[in-house]
Amino acid sequence: MMKFRFRRQGADPQREKLKQELFAFHKTVEHGFPNQPSALAFDPELRIMAIGTRSGAVKIYGAPGVEFTGLHRDAATVTQMHFLPGQGRLLTLLDDSSLHLWEIIHHNGCAHLEEGLSFHPPSRPSFDNASFPASLTRVTVVLLVAGNTAALGTESGSIFFLDVATLALLEGQTLSPDVVLRSVPDDYRCGKALGPVESLQGHLQDPSKILIGYSRGLLVIWSQATQSVDNVFLGNQQLESLCWGRGGSSIISSHSDGSYAIWSTDTGSPPTLQPTVVTTPYGPFPCKAINKILWRSCESGDHFIIFSGGMPRASYGDRHCVSVLRAETLVTLDFTSRVIDFFTVHSTQPADEFDNPQALAVLLEEELVVLDLQTPGWPAVPAPYLAPLHSSAITCSAHVANVPSKLWARIVSAGERQSPQPASSALSWPITGGRNLAQEPSQRGLLLTGHEDGTVRFWDASGVALRPLYKLSTAGLFQTDCEHADSLAQAVEDDWPPFRKVGCFDPYSDDPRLGIQKVALCKYTAQMVVAGTAGQVLVLELSEFPAEHAVSVANVDLLQDREGFTWKGHERLNPHTGLLPWPAGFQPRMLIQCLPPAAVTAVTLHAEWSLVAFGTSHGFGLFDYQRKSPVLARCTLHPNDSLAMEGPLSRVKSLKKSLRQSFRRIRKSRVSGKKRAPAASSKEANAQLAEQTCPHDLEMTPVQRRIEPRSADDSLSGVVRCLYFADTFLRDATHHGPTMWAGTNSGSVFAYALEVPAATAGGEKRPEQAVEAVLGKEVQLMHRAPVVAIAVLDGRGRPLPEPYEASRDLAQAPDMQGGHAVLIASEEQFKVFTLPKVSAKTKFKLTAHEGCRVRKVALATFASVMSEDYTETCLACLTNLGDVHVFSVPGLRPQVHYSCIRKEDISGIASCVFTRHGQGFYLISPSEFERFSLSARNITEPLCSLDISWPQNATQPSHRLQESPKLSQANGTRDIILAPESCQGSPSSAHSKRADTTEPPEATLSPVSIDSAASGDTMLDTTGDVTVEYVKDFLGSPEDSEKNLRNLEADDACRAYTLLIK
Repeated sequence: MMKFRFRRQGADPQREKLKQELFAFHKTVEHGFPNQPSALAFDPELRIMAIGTRSGAVKIYGAPGVEFTGLHRDAATVTQMHFLPGQGRLLTLLDDSSLHLWEIIHHNGCAHLEEGLSFHPPSRPSFDNASFPASLTRVTVVLLVAGNTAALGTESGSIFFLDVATLALLEGQTLSPDVVLRSVPDDYRCGKALGPVESLQGHLQDPSKILIGYSRGLLVIWSQATQSVDNVFLGNQQLESLCWGRGGSSIISSHSDGSYAIWSTDTGSPPTLQPTVVTTPYGPFPCKAINKILWRSCESGDHFIIFSGGMPRASYGDRHCVSVLRAETLVTLDFTSRVIDFFTVHSTQPADEFDNPQALAVLLEEELVVLDLQTPGWPAVPAPYLAPLHSSAITCSAHVANVPSKLWARIVSAGERQSPQPASSALSWPITGGRNLAQEPSQRGLLLTGHEDGTVRFWDASGVALRPLYKLSTAGLFQTDCEHADSLAQAVEDDWPPFRKVGCFDPYSDDPRLGIQKVALCKYTAQMVVAGTAGQVLVLELSEFPAEHAVSVANVDLLQDREGFTWKGHERLNPHTGLLPWPAGFQPRMLIQCLPPAAVTAVTLHAEWSLVAFGTSHGFGLFDYQRKSPVLARCTLHPNDSLAMEGPLSRVKSLKKSLRQSFRRIRKSRVSGKKRAPAASSKEANAQLAEQTCPHDLEMTPVQRRIEPRSADDSLSGVVRCLYFADTFLRDATHHGPTMWAGTNSGSVFAYALEVPAATAGGEKRPEQAVEAVLGKEVQLMHRAPVVAIAVLDGRGRPLPEPYEASRDLAQAPDMQGGHAVLIASEEQFKVFTLPKVSAKTKFKLTAHEGCRVRKVALATFASVMSEDYTETCLACLTNLGDVHVFSVPGLRPQVHYSCIRKEDISGIASCVFTRHGQGFYLISPSEFERFSLSARNITEPLCSLDISWPQNATQPSHRLQESPKLSQANGTRDIILAPESCQGSPSSAHSKRADTTEPPEATLSPVSIDSAASGDTMLDTTGDVTVEYVKDFLGSPEDSEKNLRNLEADDACRAYTLLIK
């Protein structure tokens, strides 16, 4: 029998208009350090810096908040970058020897980056590209000469000249190796080639002179004005780098044997046979090559010589170092990642006699370090952005919005005490180009990241620049081997060479059990809960002064003496006993140790009740940290759930069993599918009949997929996925009170009624009576899908305020007159139950309708772009396919959905965290967060300008190849590729077509760039761990994949924004 239902005709135009005012998807900015950097450039006139990456990305940075991003069409490595000083133009060289000219263009008062022209040399000589010489196929070095000319050094030794304005070769100006060899003595030639051009350097006083260095070691000063060789320096050691002295009277060269040489240019026309000085700084034993060297003069007379590499090959060949030499002072800067490039911030005016360097910027593979060269000791300058998020691997993240100004100031003060600047240091961040046009945020947002080494880092996520504020370390509470390792490192630093550890990137953890799994922060009481891999739960409190006190320890047995279970995982961490010194900042007050010491999977804090709830793969517990006593411990293990006893360090058996069960389900579904084949054919006939008989303007219930119920004894079914506190109706409809909710991996929900002594009027703390917990309700979801989130809605269908918000009149008091409801989100569906009866009210089967599973869920407040007073609270969810869906609350009607993350990017999906005002973050690489917005009003994106002064002889390009695509993930996805613009700047047909559609525009609105201060906010967290559940999504037969693809295409073709509740 044919079954389908009709719904209301068409879509409501008013509602569709309102959706466009509320929702819009933008990928706005990337926070953190660029993944796999490969090139560096600096414009001393505009004070901006550019970083190129191996994926073809171009990022330009100026003052905090001034950022420009671009992406080359081809995913090739950026090998060199050169600014045209003061013009806002950047010339990039890729590893395929192609050249690209980028421009910073101003439009409507704001600047953005666009690619103007490109030049592709031929890959091999042929009849089609006969106009190009064969020796141009491999460009090794680029130099910007005076005016609009670029010199291209090649692998063959030839030097070509290019017109930068048009990126066209200049005829008749090619310098071949044969011309240079005419000025070289016969005994130096001896049949050997000069080799590739290794370095090209321009003369600051006389731009017509070019210093050329060949790989063989020959140095030549070429005059463009006279088209002749002025000086020849006969070096015999393989050349690596060159640098011209300030006045042009000296040249310094670095070589592959770890030496550098100084040559004098005042010797006249005869060839110079020997340098004036030859030094091997770390000799006499064999050393590695000095890859780059700089010579900077100072007015005091003591010059700077800065070089990378050159370390003794046998002893320290694996070190990543930059050495700074001034007079008799030598400092070997020891980094933990490979040196990419470096530059100095110094005077570049031709009228100045000395360089007088102010700062040294070193780009490493994992971080950027800036040193103050004007202050004794050369201290590091704190970076306002580009901080390495992955200084230790990120294991979890959380976001807190609307942070009170008092708490913000206390956190900033604690962070400043951790890295005090020398009193004599007057140098601030030297990269200060451009102006940030974004409005000052009216409220502050915190991004918290937990790390593998047991630290929690606090970041200012209020604007475009993600600024580090404070670092909390939990390792000092536990007994580890870090003290011994530090002593060994100190012993090494005292020896020769004079190593100095610089930078904060440290990927190695002293103990994997220190890893942070969950964090929770109360922004009104400055109390915090940090949970780790070995079952440790720390309760901390912010203090403005250093202190020395002992930390109380309590053990909570979650197995409740259940027999037949033996923990096979790691041991617990042993805490230090007695009085311990604690610096200013968050100081631990209580340590709760879960037994067995499994990783904590869920945690929540209620500071007003002085309660903390935590869960692991064995069960959950409730602890009263005011009385320092446990309230509740509940075991959630199934009798067959033995894998939960193996711990995270024994996951091989778990993965094998999971794969085995997945293949069993696949075979079972295939068999059942064959049995249902006749029924399926009848359903197809009914569907065709329905299409013939139904009016086309009516919507039908979407086809629901068959969901296989999960077995009760699935592995890890007892994992606690979420915990939640609420003041609601659980026992009866007339009396409300404190409750605690817990959801597990097997679809079980436990609701406990709590007896919490009420605080006296005006008192901050409650009385010392014991807290009691009584099981009030227990719900088992069909299909046993894991419970992802739980939230209680008041009588108006709004989420309950956070602790202290209602009592301190910081948010609208909840409606306690109407009936409350609880929203339970599982991996397969969302369901609203009435309270206290816990009867189903409405639901939406996401897996049945969309063929995907829920990974992350959050309640968010969306403000209208037309009126800030109009807001809606909606449910935002991220699926395993990388799509973001938004549903109305409490009706659970689909509003919009967007493709956000590649479905293959499992770590990105696992790391996603939503904010309470329609924004979100997810990792696109180990070192970068992509920020996106679902709100049409609350958008945080770069809004900046740059003062560009064009020289009189410079010509602006008349056309542009492409508008810079929105810089996509470091994993290679290009989400937005814009079509080329015409010469007159008119938009292409793709732009006009998108503007005519009824869907909300994806990148047209750019209003206020902050989260609006609406209702209260809870802290949302996420873990970066990739579990077996994430991998299961990619297991299936080809038939299932094709079927799901057809269903998804059919759903996308006729997607309805309304919901029919069965």
